Amino acid sequence: MRTPSMPKPMLRSPRGRGAALAALLTVAIVCAGDAVARSYPFGPHTRSVNDLGNQFVPFHTRLWDLLHGRADGGLLLNWQSGFGSSFLPDFGTYLSSPFALLVGVFPRDRIDLAVYAVTLVKTGVAAAAMTWLLTALRRGRGREWLAAVLGASYALCGWSVVEAVYNPMWLDGLIAFPLLCLAGEWARTGRRPVLGTLLVTLAWVSNFYTAYMATLGAALVLVVRLLLEDGTSRERVRGLARAVRTVLIGIGLAAPVLVPVFLGTRHAYPGWNRAFAPAAWPDAAARLLPATYSFFSPALFLGTGALLLACALAFHRAVPRAERFVWAGLVAVVALSLQWGPTHLLWHAFATPNGSPYRQTFVLSGLVVIAAWISVATAWPDRRTLLGGAVVLALIAAGAASSTLITGWTYPLFAAGLLAVIGALVLARNGRFAVLAALLLVGAQAGQAAATTAYADRQRLNRLDDYAPWGERQDLQAAAVARADGWPRYRTDPGLEQSTANDPLLVGGQGGAYYSSHTPDVLTRTFLALGAGWTSNGRALHSLDNPVTDAVFSVGARVHVPRDPHQGWNRPDDRPVTVTRQDVPPLVTVRPAAGARLGRSPFRNQEKLLGASVYTVPTTTLRSADGTDATGEGAYDYRVRPGTYTLSASCPANSEVYLWAPDLFGRAQLGASGEQADFRGELPGRRAGMRMLGTGGGQLAVSLRAARAGTVPRGAVGCLDRGRLADAVSGLKRTGATIVDVTDSGVRAQLPPHTEGVAVLAAPRIAGWSCDGRPADSYLGLVAVPVSGDRTTVDCTFRPPGLRAGSFAGAGALATLLATAFAPAALTRVRRRRARP
Repeated sequence: MRTPSMPKPMLRSPRGRGAALAALLTVAIVCAGDAVARSYPFGPHTRSVNDLGNQFVPFHTRLWDLLHGRADGGLLLNWQSGFGSSFLPDFGTYLSSPFALLVGVFPRDRIDLAVYAVTLVKTGVAAAAMTWLLTALRRGRGREWLAAVLGASYALCGWSVVEAVYNPMWLDGLIAFPLLCLAGEWARTGRRPVLGTLLVTLAWVSNFYTAYMATLGAALVLVVRLLLEDGTSRERVRGLARAVRTVLIGIGLAAPVLVPVFLGTRHAYPGWNRAFAPAAWPDAAARLLPATYSFFSPALFLGTGALLLACALAFHRAVPRAERFVWAGLVAVVALSLQWGPTHLLWHAFATPNGSPYRQTFVLSGLVVIAAWISVATAWPDRRTLLGGAVVLALIAAGAASSTLITGWTYPLFAAGLLAVIGALVLARNGRFAVLAALLLVGAQAGQAAATTAYADRQRLNRLDDYAPWGERQDLQAAAVARADGWPRYRTDPGLEQSTANDPLLVGGQGGAYYSSHTPDVLTRTFLALGAGWTSNGRALHSLDNPVTDAVFSVGARVHVPRDPHQGWNRPDDRPVTVTRQDVPPLVTVRPAAGARLGRSPFRNQEKLLGASVYTVPTTTLRSADGTDATGEGAYDYRVRPGTYTLSASCPANSEVYLWAPDLFGRAQLGASGEQADFRGELPGRRAGMRMLGTGGGQLAVSLRAARAGTVPRGAVGCLDRGRLADAVSGLKRTGATIVDVTDSGVRAQLPPHTEGVAVLAAPRIAGWSCDGRPADSYLGLVAVPVSGDRTTVDCTFRPPGLRAGSFAGAGALATLLATAFAPAALTRVRRRRARP
């Protein structure tokens, strides 16, 4: 039997029911908007645009494999991508949210649906968390239902439904902001120190990037609360100190994940370097309104209800003057900070992001919702208050009129919502019409948010790259990889004709393709030297489809599938799914000491890593269609403009002819009957990979059709002798490891007796590798360790940089937390004992 002192179950309290209502309302509106747009899973249009399809779905697929014991590698080392990459930084960036674990309950071939479900759950939890925060800041008894509507408006803000919906790890920041504000509120009042610390840890582990922004926002809320509360300066300082302690200990507990993530970014290949340019103010104003879309302006849409109440706060005489102007001033200052360069850098940890420059917008959205709640929690706004708020909101809408972001739906939706909200707030003052008022407010929010969601769904498909959800293509590709798999005797590459830049994570295998914010610098530079292609300025590496590099990296099977139409290929491709096999050395081979460093020619670089001469690199001549010689571009390249060219070269008989043209955007064809090969180079953002054109000998003519201006190297042609390659592979097999045992965090290899030289592991020498108890050497970019003949075993292990330091920091933070939790009680017991006679 429940006693009066026991707390009510959450859903039996008005606050709990309000939080649950907010979550359900949010999920229903998102689904309704997606259904209107006929977006997956409610229609034929894919929702996997940009990095959602290219990164996040494949990474969640790897998480599924880890949860079901099917992954090659573990939490520390990923054997599937980039021929061996560090996984803990990727995990901490994309997968460390506890909600990500939900993918494990879905079938693997419904991974797109699983990620969508995770997105819905996160959005709903954000709405519930904000609702709980609002009623913690001001109880608003009898108005908990309105707190639920405002909580839903926060979770359905433009930033959420337009940007974060395809960056699902950002949604953890949407949850983190109200949770961190709660932790700050508990610190201010001296309550729940352990739970507040754990909320900080949860936020920073789930997604450190948005947690940083949420922490800044929560700090501002705490400062306002401290300024407005009744109490002495000493009490305010103590509350602030408790909050600082909570944040520091909470971040310390997250250090085992945070430090490897931080060092992973330090070792990553540099991405885009963009300068911040503030959005035009009419565009910023337009993004407050429904049915607008832009990538480079703050998505501040919240729904007319929240905006009207926030604008009305300054006119609401029932709210104390100090509260009115401090909260309104905070919203205005944060809004201005989004547009000023120095504060922009502060919000983004002093680095302008590669993509949207307004990733902190969710914090401003949360502050606007808090201001709206302060406006209504004390008393319903009167007509004067509503009139003042409506005038301010109308002026904002008028200021957006000149923006090109305004659509035909924007002002009708805005006007209808404004009328519905004003009517609802007028009716709400009379308790008899509370249900009608609630329906009007919910209807206005639902209609505007669903329309904005649907509009954003369609605009993303028109403006961003998109990727098909799991279907027949992925079924065939995954089945072919599974049949060919021979790991760790050899690698199986899922193919150059990729569905995403992370195909090895999506369909299996152990390929070279890899796309992450943590793509290692050494990996990208090694692939560059070997003639690989890339996108995203070098962070999305493509598979090396070449027999020499396959021998170097022990790729014994390679899958070939038709080109994916979602990758922008217009020409039909009806080739069947096939697998080509090649005799390759083991993962660990023995070489003489490394000679010269890698140079400019990828053909010569491949030979250096192979340890044998297998290419003829002839002198070339490039002529335009009218027979004139192409213009030189420096000492190493020809300059090409849109048009047709002929590249002439001479190869030995029966050579395989390869073309290396990283900056060519167009097509190449060997002779008149050869198959056309597509090149999509546009340096530095896109780099075309080396491609085989066919077999031939003697004087050759390669036809080039350039669609854009670019360059072609003077040493663009390589003639491969398959016989010499087979001899080189036989030599490496003869002296290579006899047994290779691969674990989730390393490799152990048995070598032939009396082996001397350098044992080379066919994996990039990224930071974290050690062999035989000391840091591993590098053999032209690969993991290496010297062997002198006195032992036959090589043992290499991988530990992500920062894991040890982060673990020590986490242990220290845990000890501090335990001391914080139990020291007061222990001191109390000691004092009681001393006080006894």
